[in-house]
Amino acid sequence: MISIQRLTKIFGAQLAVDQLSLDVPPGQILGLLGPNGAGKTTTLKMVTGMLAPDAGTALICGVDIVKQPLEAKRLLGFVPDSGAVYEALTGLEFLLMVAALYGIGEAEAKPRIRQFLDFFDLDERTLQSKLLGAYSKGMRRKIVITAALLHNPKVVLLDEPLDGLDANAAVGFKALLETLAREGKTIVYSSHVLDVVERVCHRVAIIDKGKLLVDGTPAELLRQHGAATLEELFTRLTGVAGHEARAAEFAKNLLP
Repeated sequence: MISIQRLTKIFGAQLAVDQLSLDVPPGQILGLLGPNGAGKTTTLKMVTGMLAPDAGTALICGVDIVKQPLEAKRLLGFVPDSGAVYEALTGLEFLLMVAALYGIGEAEAKPRIRQFLDFFDLDERTLQSKLLGAYSKGMRRKIVITAALLHNPKVVLLDEPLDGLDANAAVGFKALLETLAREGKTIVYSSHVLDVVERVCHRVAIIDKGKLLVDGTPAELLRQHGAATLEELFTRLTGVAGHEARAAEFAKNLLP
């Protein structure tokens, strides 16, 4: 469903993604992990066609995102970490515009939108009358998730999808991901919330400085590296060690 081969991106003197290769089959939730600046978001933007790779390929269901961008984009849904929306539109106007871009008419789109409204406990009157610029961060996130899933994509790419969601919405969304995976959809879940990734994802890939460090099921990786938790493994592999001692020293120095 997703095939990334030797994907590379360079910004000036910085090698952001370094010959990254990953294949993700149908029905799998892949957790994409890495510290800030590791290349996670850059990778997702290349896979979605938002950034052109400097080398390598990204295929969505066998369709090259560079050579056949429209065909590939019809097959995927993307929730960016920015949560950006057109603030001068109402929620309904925005979602109907997204539906139209995917060739979904208003008569077909509105019942789909209502399903998401019910799922996320969104008020229909707010969706119709309130501009997105006045929405809370959590409400915007729900709208962006709805927009990504509205056309029933085969591949779903998520960059910090729980950011801004309340506890109930987050629980419901995690259950939705598991359901989508059982239906055969492929999901890439990029996040810093390691305990959620450990519980939700079937497989984990950790990257740092644009390179793939490890790739496997959470249980396999913990066993191979003798780690008790994904957080312990992550800090060990990415060099973010001794953080508790550093935090204690920092706090001590703040005291008069």
